[in-house]
Amino acid sequence: MDQEDRIALFLDYENLALGVRDHHGGRSFDFRPIADALAERGRVVVRRAYADWSYFDEDRRMLTRSHVELIEIPQRMGASRKNAADIKMAVDAVELAFERDYISTFVICTGDSDFTPLVHKLRELNKRVIGVGVEKSTSALLPPACDEFLYYDRLEGIEVPPPAARRGRAAARPAAPEARPEAEPRPEVPPAVEEEEPARDVDRLAVLVAQTVAGLQGSSSGEVTASGLKRTLLRKDPTFSESDYGFRTFGELLRHLAGHNVVELAEGPAKGDPEVSLPERGDREAAFELLRAVVAELAADGGAAALSGLKNQLRRARPDFSEKKLGYRSFLQFVKAAATSGLVDLGWDADADDYLLTPRRS
Repeated sequence: MDQEDRIALFLDYENLALGVRDHHGGRSFDFRPIADALAERGRVVVRRAYADWSYFDEDRRMLTRSHVELIEIPQRMGASRKNAADIKMAVDAVELAFERDYISTFVICTGDSDFTPLVHKLRELNKRVIGVGVEKSTSALLPPACDEFLYYDRLEGIEVPPPAARRGRAAARPAAPEARPEAEPRPEVPPAVEEEEPARDVDRLAVLVAQTVAGLQGSSSGEVTASGLKRTLLRKDPTFSESDYGFRTFGELLRHLAGHNVVELAEGPAKGDPEVSLPERGDREAAFELLRAVVAELAADGGAAALSGLKNQLRRARPDFSEKKLGYRSFLQFVKAAATSGLVDLGWDADADDYLLTPRRS
């Protein structure tokens, strides 16, 4: 139990409840999915929600059953209820950070960018900060400031009604349905389904993981573990979640990438935490050999191949070529690695204002 993270949870309730109501087809906010997500991350020792509860009378019972302390911020004449709740919540969070050393993680449930300075201050005090917000009502400034950011819409147990259904509901208001006979089929159009697809590109995920592993290998003398890799991915993108790509666990994601030769897995220092590395052979050697063959063809009769346009030549020979999938941040870095391996010679030519490559003579 001593190794568990102690979590303090603060809910900007008005921001969450109105965000869910506006973007989830009028549905009520449900606290249980947030509680379940945090239970996987540690032991929640403080739960507080801030609002003028006269506006959320029906939600009191739901939160009380979940042992959330309700902090009353009444509306006063000439004062902003929202600002008063924000200030009280920020003051309480910082006070708790100083008074309770054993609390290692603060969860700030809001989408309001006004809380960004609070997040910065808590991290300055060596506290881990997790944000939670409704996706369409969360400021773009807030997620990058956190160590991890959970979108309420993506939590287990949340079902977001499709935009088409909400449009259909609005279209049902006219009193004379026969006046618009062709309005009914509109909910059938599938643009809402297409909107989610680009965010779940496994190829882009493979590139991100390979680049991250390469960076960790270059900056650390020790091995790269799965847990360390996951922490680094969250530092790069606090909204990262393997479930967005269809994987139940991070280990399942790594096994998928290992099966496609993006990474290699080996037994790590702890059970269930494998060592992750980039393949030293296989695709990388094949890519180096492809480069050597293309350079040899372009540099026939004692000539040289210019770096500019060389990547397109490789893709003509192998359309799926990508140096980023091999862990290289740029094509030049990949070419330099091939030169270090002894397959090609690489040098800068001032007259050509470009790098020139020639096949290595044996």
